Amino acid sequence: MKVRTFTAVIHKEDDLYVAECPEVGTASQGYTIEEAIANLKEATELYLEDFPLPVDQG
Repeated sequence: MKVRTFTAVIHKEDDLYVAECPEVGTASQGYTIEEAIANLKEATELYLEDFPLPVDQG
């Protein structure tokens, strides 16, 4: 199984941190940076179960 690395872009909106994964297009939020990243990871994993990315052939 090949492991892929994705980017998490995090910014603060009011009292929440918003985390986005630009490669996949998923986003989530949390009251701490750690919570936002954990929620983004879960959202991205669930998204990729239904919509897997093409496998690199290189």
